[in-house]
Amino acid sequence: MYVELVDETGKVPSEIIEQTKEVLAFAAKKLNLKESTEMSVTFVDNARSHELNLQYRETDRPTDVISLEYKPDESEFFFDEDMELPEELLEEMDPFIGELFISIDKAAEQAADYGHSIEREYGWLAVHGFLHINGYDHYTPEEESEMFGLQEEILTAYGLTR
Repeated sequence: MYVELVDETGKVPSEIIEQTKEVLAFAAKKLNLKESTEMSVTFVDNARSHELNLQYRETDRPTDVISLEYKPDESEFFFDEDMELPEELLEEMDPFIGELFISIDKAAEQAADYGHSIEREYGWLAVHGFLHINGYDHYTPEEESEMFGLQEEILTAYGLTR
């Protein structure tokens, strides 16, 4: 999986940037995503997180991670539904799955609040957002159990334990 990373703050250590790429690639393999899958992660401060949260979720406060799932416009595809497409063409079609915005301020606050490393918190936020982009949610107790269980499984297997 290709992950484009942008640090709008200029404050994220290169080790965290590299870890974010690695843990997301690890999670993508766990979900059996194609290697051609692409996404982006932007590290922001609380002011930018607040702005994005208001814009996309109509919530007037900063948040730790914002996940924006990309859904291609099906009207872009002009082919008969019975038509068989070559695998190579299917691989090239819309490999971009979405974007994450991670607040570095919230990451630092939450790592301190939960008593674990900043590396663990960045990994948690990246995987959490990634799972949202891939259709997981936590509105019901059942959904929460499934999503958080998978999230913990990925983080533990990667080596980011509490």
